[in-house]
Amino acid sequence: MKKISLILSLFVLLFASSCKKTDNPNPLSDVKNLSVGSYLTLVENVNLNFEYNNPASTASIKVGKYGSPISKVVIYVVEGANSDPAAWHQIKEVNFTGDGTVLAVTSQEVATALSVNVSDLAAGNFYTFYNKIITTDGRTFDISNAGNALATNSNYNACFQWQAYITCPFVAPVGGNFQVVQDDWVDWYPGDVVNIIDGPGANQIDLSDVWPNAAIGNIVDHLVVNIDPATGTATVPFVTFGDYGALATAQGAFDNDVAGYVFSCTGYVTLTMKITYNGVAQGNFKLILQKL
Repeated sequence: MKKISLILSLFVLLFASSCKKTDNPNPLSDVKNLSVGSYLTLVENVNLNFEYNNPASTASIKVGKYGSPISKVVIYVVEGANSDPAAWHQIKEVNFTGDGTVLAVTSQEVATALSVNVSDLAAGNFYTFYNKIITTDGRTFDISNAGNALATNSNYNACFQWQAYITCPFVAPVGGNFQVVQDDWVDWYPGDVVNIIDGPGANQIDLSDVWPNAAIGNIVDHLVVNIDPATGTATVPFVTFGDYGALATAQGAFDNDVAGYVFSCTGYVTLTMKITYNGVAQGNFKLILQKL
């Protein structure tokens, strides 16, 4: 039943050629008036990071297809995310050569499409790439006309969009005073100044002076962030970090404990952690800090 539902969801209505009153006015009543659409499927995320201020740095994915034959893929980009095609900036067209077709873009191509310099692509920013396919018979499909049920249902593995971050290598030390940009856990408010501790390891920072705020909680175990020195990707293993009258735990909110990034090149820290308090899940909380 899933396959039948999927195919029907991709049908595109064709115009009826007859105007006779005796004709059935509902073209959907005749399956001959329907044709199968098409969409990309994700085969592999090859690399979803750009190296800061490197024009040749490349992000890429591999895709396949479902449905009608595809001629080419048009790749668009926006800073952040915006599903309105009016906001998209075209990067290039890529010929579709079958399953495993590589969609690759460089930092320079992104900057050119957005009419900025490569150095303006700041570490910590992310960019969304929207794929528009052109079938061999000239039809086009993208996130704007494929239907939200198809685009957002993970069972279909549809690849209408993908994202890449601007990253930079992590080089210690980075500790010192940081200004709070956002603290969803509300230990601090935007504009407050907090302290980040270097270590204890070579590619680690300690946020125990941040969460918990000493005015409202006590340290249980140190909130240590592990950082990939190549990309600045940050992970937070499960830790009971604070006692606020009841115990609070934190863990990176994404797969493999990934929480976000720590960029030494710009002094920017962005982490999302899932929190429990008194044994009850509270949800995901973002912490963004900028070095002074």
